[in-house]
Amino acid sequence: MKKKDMIEIKIEALEFPSKGIGYCEGKKVYVKNTMPGQTVLAYIKKTRKDHAEGKLMEVIERSPIEIQSFCDHFGSCGGCANQTIPYEKQLEIKANLVKKILDDAGIKDYKFLGIEGSPETFAYRNKMEYSFGNEKKDGELNLGMHKKGRFRDVVTVDKCKIVDEDFNTILATMLNYFREKEVPLYNNKSHEGYLRHFIVRKAKKTKEIVIDLVTSTQITFDMTELVAIIKSLDLEGKLVGFLHTFNDNVSDSVVNEKTDILWGQDYFTEEILGLKFKISIFSFFQTNSLGAEKLYSMVLDFMGEADKKNVFDLYCGTGTIGQIVAKKAEKVVGIELVEEAVEVANKNAQANGLTNCKFIAGDVLKKIDELTTKPDIIILDPPRVGVNPKALKKVLDYNAPEIIYVSCNPRSLAENLVDMQKSGYRVEKVKCMDMFPHTPHVETVVVLYRK
Repeated sequence: MKKKDMIEIKIEALEFPSKGIGYCEGKKVYVKNTMPGQTVLAYIKKTRKDHAEGKLMEVIERSPIEIQSFCDHFGSCGGCANQTIPYEKQLEIKANLVKKILDDAGIKDYKFLGIEGSPETFAYRNKMEYSFGNEKKDGELNLGMHKKGRFRDVVTVDKCKIVDEDFNTILATMLNYFREKEVPLYNNKSHEGYLRHFIVRKAKKTKEIVIDLVTSTQITFDMTELVAIIKSLDLEGKLVGFLHTFNDNVSDSVVNEKTDILWGQDYFTEEILGLKFKISIFSFFQTNSLGAEKLYSMVLDFMGEADKKNVFDLYCGTGTIGQIVAKKAEKVVGIELVEEAVEVANKNAQANGLTNCKFIAGDVLKKIDELTTKPDIIILDPPRVGVNPKALKKVLDYNAPEIIYVSCNPRSLAENLVDMQKSGYRVEKVKCMDMFPHTPHVETVVVLYRK
């Protein structure tokens, strides 16, 4: 087996998040976006002494567990890779993969409480970040998601099933308008053109919708007609804001260099466990609102009695967890790097009548030194890379009796838990929450106690 070989291989196992494992000539071969039981044709990209990496070219034989896909875009769109697996089986696979990662890392003697399914498996997302592009060079303008295995290509996803119909209606209207006007697409190679991204956010409880068109500054385009068309749409929800963000950054990501409010307001309001949260277009907020209620309920359950306890909420974002736990804690202090998120968190806390929590802007690594209160409980909800080792050391130096860790990446979670075990903490309970049906991703909540 050499690089550039094309091989037929049976997938026998799975590695998080969606990397299938097969064997050829006695060597382990990894093939992304495959599942056990499939026979696939794979193109060998890399060969190493103990393994090889292949690119999926064709599924020759489906797995016995597979069912028919539910979406018209399956196979072209790069999302919802697990939709051909029955949902209960998806949950089983995710729970088993998380437990295996923790066990293999040496996490010992903990209670694994399985996984909670999402309250909704369709139309569950409250945010979509679409890209303008085309499916092939010089093809017609598309608006949607990157094509499977082709990052520079975009497929229109106006029949997506993990968002509700308001998303699809707004997307189709926006796309048709710019096709008719022949407005130029931004080219990520030449860095010339205009249309870049489009963001839609919709609250599950209040039904409020905010949209944001992201363009370069290379042309001047009058949005008056477009705003009127979008406002006139017959939607199930209520449009409360239409924004226009200017982004000339060369990277293919949404960078907020300047945002104008074309109409309405620059935020929407969502309700979680009886509290209201104002969320701006770029603020982090869990993309599954009903799933977030279950996730945060797990955190509350793991806290137990906390009416006389001080809580640190680190990597707090817009302070959602902090405000929810403030209802049963004596005092909550949150730290978040993004200043805008902290400003929103403090305003939300005030609006919710919470006087026992405050949120501080800055790097956890630095700001944690400024806290004089001794925490009884520390809540960690870091980004995918986990807690920086230097920051983690400072967290552990507090010797808090209890730590609750909310993770969106079981690999970085396992790495942090190993260090926490070495520092005298015992992993007591682990429970998973599926916030992302039909995808490989999963949230995990862990409670640790000081030995």
